[in-house]
Amino acid sequence: MEDIQAETPTAEQHAPCTASRTSARRTPGHPAAHGGGLFGLALGALGVVFGDIGTSPLYAMQTVFSIDGNAVKPTPEDVYGVVSLIFWSVTLVVTIKYVVFVLRADNDGEGGVMALAALVRGVSASNARRAAIALSLGVVGAALFYGDSLITPAISVLSAVEGLEVVRPDLARAVLPLGIAILTVLFTAQRWGTGRVGRLFGPVMVLWFLTLVATGLPHVVARPGVLLGLSPTYIVSFVVGHPYTAFIAMGAVVLVITGAEALYADMGHFGRRPIRVSWFALVFPALIVNYLGQASLILDDPAAVASPFYLLAPSWARLPLVVLATLATVIASQAVISGAFSVSRQAVRLGFLPHLTVRHTSARESGQIYVPAVNWLLFAGVLVLIVTFRSSERLATAYGLAVTGTLLLTTTLFLTYAATAWRWARWKLVLAAVVIGGVELVYLAANLTKITHGGWLPLVIAAVIVTIMATWQHGRRVVTDRRIALEGPLTEFVDHLHAERVARVPGTAVFPHPTKLTAPLALRANVDFNHVLHERVVIISVVSENVPYVPLGERLAIDQLGHTDDGIIHLSARFGFQDDQDVPALLAEARGLSDELDIDPAEASYFLSHITIERSDRPGMRTWRKRLFIGLAHNAATPASYFKLPVDRTVVMGSRIEL
Repeated sequence: MEDIQAETPTAEQHAPCTASRTSARRTPGHPAAHGGGLFGLALGALGVVFGDIGTSPLYAMQTVFSIDGNAVKPTPEDVYGVVSLIFWSVTLVVTIKYVVFVLRADNDGEGGVMALAALVRGVSASNARRAAIALSLGVVGAALFYGDSLITPAISVLSAVEGLEVVRPDLARAVLPLGIAILTVLFTAQRWGTGRVGRLFGPVMVLWFLTLVATGLPHVVARPGVLLGLSPTYIVSFVVGHPYTAFIAMGAVVLVITGAEALYADMGHFGRRPIRVSWFALVFPALIVNYLGQASLILDDPAAVASPFYLLAPSWARLPLVVLATLATVIASQAVISGAFSVSRQAVRLGFLPHLTVRHTSARESGQIYVPAVNWLLFAGVLVLIVTFRSSERLATAYGLAVTGTLLLTTTLFLTYAATAWRWARWKLVLAAVVIGGVELVYLAANLTKITHGGWLPLVIAAVIVTIMATWQHGRRVVTDRRIALEGPLTEFVDHLHAERVARVPGTAVFPHPTKLTAPLALRANVDFNHVLHERVVIISVVSENVPYVPLGERLAIDQLGHTDDGIIHLSARFGFQDDQDVPALLAEARGLSDELDIDPAEASYFLSHITIERSDRPGMRTWRKRLFIGLAHNAATPASYFKLPVDRTVVMGSRIEL
């Protein structure tokens, strides 16, 4: 059963220290995430940040002209209207919103919807309602991201492999098995991490974006008039002349900005400047040139709407293009899978998911992690999607809602942060809300029309994830309240130890425990059953802060328990939601702060309080939520794992709590 006793509270749940001494040593807490030259970081950003949005040309234009029974026609009016919508969507949402503004809102260098929610929560401390709403929006955004993490690998890989049908129509039957095989290899390889192949991602994506230019530019040169489609007047003409068709088209045009959230979510890996350089120097122009080339091809040959991306290339180059597209979509899938791992770890740190087994796949990069439970759940979900929908065209109908929902949530949180932290003038807030938020709201409305054709999928996924997160958070609070009543005050227990003069034995005992207010059950049990106390007792409370990283020099604080030189000490340790909660390493860092902490972590014994949670008729949660909470607790990682405790020196002592 999950050790709720060792659950790590967030900063606001941890009582302030009344008498504490903080470590004065100032050492870097996190390896420089942005180390390396600008060129190297920009190249790395190409391989990770832009994989998803960079592969959108594979299926976006094709989906626009196939959606809703070919409602959008390959006529000049519709083609110019569509290409104008594409250009201005990428410009407004990706370039202006994300690259220019949202990248400035970093949470200690980190980005993403949950990090932004924590940032808004931090600047809204005086407004509890706003802080709670911000965190709720972050949870919903994370839930939608999981939906995106399921759909992106399926639609990306399928759209690439479907190029075989263009090369040789008789290979159509091989598309589905080949797609499943590629994804099986991709998810199986996650356990070895991306460190070795990561260096290849950037060069492959450089080749990919250059290929987008090389295939699109000849068609733009052959029909330079297609550049007129960049004028926003064609959007107006399209909407006024064909309002219903334009509305339907917007439900598919949103596919050109899928992956925009990655610009923000991956900021911590590369920094905003390399991302901006990559975007303006290569990605943005390459995407626009390719979309213009596809528009020119459709104007010349309306039948090309069947597969405009692959038909841009001459026949001899299509098979190599399929291979390159497959590599690019694998990279795009890898990026979103890695993002799901990171979001899961953030959710655990913020108390919305039980502790999960997290394995680091790089000795140098702490951000390269592997979460087995998330990996195999994603793989199972992706396989179900591929077998159910069977083509990228059908999957595209389910894609838009997750994307537009996340875009709107990010806009809402960003404007709240800009108003609170940056004190933006009201006219700026209104202008951004109307122009950018309005565009995203129209996209959301257009995608709502696809609910019955697969658009329900991301909503169901998001609802399930939100239910799981809310249930775990609520159940954790209920169990914590009942555990506190069972444990009793720590200071009173220490006073009792002194009054009873309990026998002391050589050695050091370390007790991970959420708070200094109550006594660890394992400590009570050890005294009650063995009638002895170790010569040195260290109680460690690990506190998860709402920031990505806490420097080592700012992590530690010694809390006095009313007695000096008794060998009993309480240590508070602050961690960010991206930090590793390594207790032995923490003890090594704490050496020298006091005589009680002058210990060898390798020689210490670690005691965990194992709580068995049993379902009862007590009020506090509905029966089905109790079952869900207990099921999640059963499958959580053991505290010895996520606290990095040595198995041969860890003792588990049990207790029982009714839920």
